[in-house]
Amino acid sequence: MSRDSLHRIAVLVGHNVLLRRRDPAHLVSYLVMPMVLMLVFKSMLGQPAQVVTGLLVMFSVLSMADVASAVLTERVWHTWDRIRATRARVPELIIGKTLPVFAILAVQQVVLLVYGILAVGMRPTGPLWPLGLAVAAWCFALLGVGTALAAVVRSHGELSTLCNIGALSVSALGGALVPYALMPSWAQTIAPASPGYWATTMLQAAVRGDVSATVGPAAVLIGLGAAAGAFAWRRLGKGWGRSAVL
Repeated sequence: MSRDSLHRIAVLVGHNVLLRRRDPAHLVSYLVMPMVLMLVFKSMLGQPAQVVTGLLVMFSVLSMADVASAVLTERVWHTWDRIRATRARVPELIIGKTLPVFAILAVQQVVLLVYGILAVGMRPTGPLWPLGLAVAAWCFALLGVGTALAAVVRSHGELSTLCNIGALSVSALGGALVPYALMPSWAQTIAPASPGYWATTMLQAAVRGDVSATVGPAAVLIGLGAAAGAFAWRRLGKGWGRSAVL
């Protein structure tokens, strides 16, 4: 990657960091709400790891709206075409816009994990690096899917609807809200089709310190993120995400 390319990415990153700093409401709400619910669910389920990882997955899917907003906002403002007219290429635009959101997703998940240890009673065993791998893989998957959504949806209302429905569906079918063993048989059958299943399985394995059970789901989620990101790259590169379609 050339120096000019790195400079363009740095400018885009700085611009999007400024936008995120001016509107931190989503980050704050998606930190406070799961913290409150963790304490409630802890008394109901009595399984700290299930409670912490499940609510983390659910609210990180809700946070995917912030990922998509990084691109969708430019389309709504009708400035995406102007950005595409600059020297910045599509990969540089995507990287510059999604890196700050990746950092926000990572901070959200790390804060909730630390809160789960200190306030909910979750006790990780073994090395901590599997938790780091799990967080990075899940953030990457959310980043790819969120960027793909940004190239498809036509408004923030449509995006919010998809993310809200997706958060509940991914969480419920993935075993994030109740333990997988307590789910009905039909839900257990289709659970592997949900990214939430792989995220919850991966995070719980990382908490147990089970490296092999962490790496497999992480590979699935990284593959999902890469496929979704490639779709977004192609769609935006072909001009299908231009503001004129809104």
